[in-house]
Amino acid sequence: MSTIGVVASATGGVEQLRESLIAPLLDRGHQVALTLTPTAAEWIASAERSELERITGLPVRSQPRRPGEPRPHPPIDVLVAAPASANTVAKLALGIGDNQALSVLSEGLGSTPMVVFPRVNAAHARHPAWAGHLETLRRASVALIEWGPRAADGRNLPWDRILGAVDGLSS
Repeated sequence: MSTIGVVASATGGVEQLRESLIAPLLDRGHQVALTLTPTAAEWIASAERSELERITGLPVRSQPRRPGEPRPHPPIDVLVAAPASANTVAKLALGIGDNQALSVLSEGLGSTPMVVFPRVNAAHARHPAWAGHLETLRRASVALIEWGPRAADGRNLPWDRILGAVDGLSS
């Protein structure tokens, strides 16, 4: 059994985490440790957060632990950033770990197999720095799940491709 560290940003698709990513990973026999960006933690209702903690058996993190506190998550075998906002992708590529979610990703970049699903709009994708951020992640051997135009309602996200990439890295 692998421990999959899921990091989610506040962007479309975060509301689908339990049904589309967490539950399927658990069904595949993985342990799942979930960390949210601060804004994603605000977006997810407390009842949903409680349900995520119940089904994973681990606390949902969004804040760093205090000195002397034990690590609330076990060592991670594979990291998954999904959905990852443009902000999260850019900061990860630049090595900026200014919140718990980005610290988890930044510490794992280059040493822990990683899948990143950037969930960005066309304006972010046109930014002159965007291609460089993706190239930096590719050079670090990140499995990028690139996806075309976003559906306005967030349906048809490539959850199956994300799960397939995790399967390939965790076997």
